[in-house]
Amino acid sequence: LRVIRAVHALPARDRCADVLGRQPARSGTSVGANYRAVTRAKSPRDFVNKLKIVGEECDEPIYWMELIIESGLLAEKKLTALLQKANELLAFTVASIKTTRENQSA
Repeated sequence: LRVIRAVHALPARDRCADVLGRQPARSGTSVGANYRAVTRAKSPRDFVNKLKIVGEECDEPIYWMELIIESGLLAEKKLTALLQKANELLAFTVASIKTTRENQSA
């Protein structure tokens, strides 16, 4: 939801804002959808594979938000909390993958 709100804060009728806003809206909202798939994993291997997708989807909106900031479409302070949350989710996902792999090999 925070990603959606950030996209709504972009300037209206700005072609670059429209293009750059679509990307984090898509990848940012797919994080939750893909995480739901993780909860339905059929095996530890499936769990890790699905978590990898979540990790990729967490990382992508970070890139787009950085572009939005660098392009001057939104001030960094408007995206700081969202970027921090995205990085936390990415770190959590990577740690979960690592822990699952370690537990599989034990």
